[in-house]
Amino acid sequence: MSPLAFVLTLSCYRRWPSRFSTPYSHNLLVLFSSTATTITPPNGNESPSSGPAPPPIRVALTESTGRAVFATRRIGAGDTIHTAKPIVSHPSLSAITTVCYFCLKKINAVTASQSQGVYFCSENCKESSKVFYDVEKKADWLAFDDYCRTQGLKYPLLVKRLACMVISGAAPAGILDILQPANLTQGMILKEVLTKQWYTDVLARIRINAFRIELAAGVYEDLLSLASASIEAEAAVGNAIYMLPSFYNHDCDPNTHIVWIENADAKLKALRDIDEGEELQICYIDASMSYDARESLLSQGFGFKCNCLRCMSGD
Repeated sequence: MSPLAFVLTLSCYRRWPSRFSTPYSHNLLVLFSSTATTITPPNGNESPSSGPAPPPIRVALTESTGRAVFATRRIGAGDTIHTAKPIVSHPSLSAITTVCYFCLKKINAVTASQSQGVYFCSENCKESSKVFYDVEKKADWLAFDDYCRTQGLKYPLLVKRLACMVISGAAPAGILDILQPANLTQGMILKEVLTKQWYTDVLARIRINAFRIELAAGVYEDLLSLASASIEAEAAVGNAIYMLPSFYNHDCDPNTHIVWIENADAKLKALRDIDEGEELQICYIDASMSYDARESLLSQGFGFKCNCLRCMSGD
């Protein structure tokens, strides 16, 4: 089956959205991203619960930036705000033989499990990948991958994996509908290979919400290491989409930082003390760039002009 036939097959699933569609709520958002903590009850005679506590944040609508993330209590500098597992991820084509095809963890060639040219770091990841990989193997993606490689494209790879997940029934076709879409020009759509409506809708959301995964070489728990993590990180190993982290807005002087330690599981950390009610923001780009470079990249890549305090001052 060709990649185009896969998309045509996918369009059949779109005719019956009720088969996979799930209504999203604030409570469901927490399911995608939460930090496991021990909850100590106020009554000392009761035993503590070991269940996961919701992160100290809430998602709310704003007049200027749409959805945003706010602190529900004070968060200390260096605290882990929450963790997040990806909805969908895919390794970079340049790293396809050096990272796990499922979780993007760096692999050991001796212990890795191979399957038709891709590698898995463990039998657990190999088993987990079946939700999309059994479907993916039914098509010849060589021309698709070669085109992405020569054109330097990364987002179609995420669309490919999500399509396989939807066809297998492992994900609803509208799983990304809640995310903010990018404004795609016709040129962008044509460059990204396919023009089917589902592909376009998904691509529009992946393009603006995808995170570039750079694995930090070690555990970063202190602020100094945290601040330098992105500089000391190895080359990008892939890209991923998350639910809750995608609601964080941009600031060129952010109060929150996202880091990846071993695999595509993201960790959101506070860069400084954050007050209750304060909006949590991350930097979408390299914050060390000049004002002109940041403005150009944010406009072309994300479609907005930054009005943070740093940019307003021309820094």
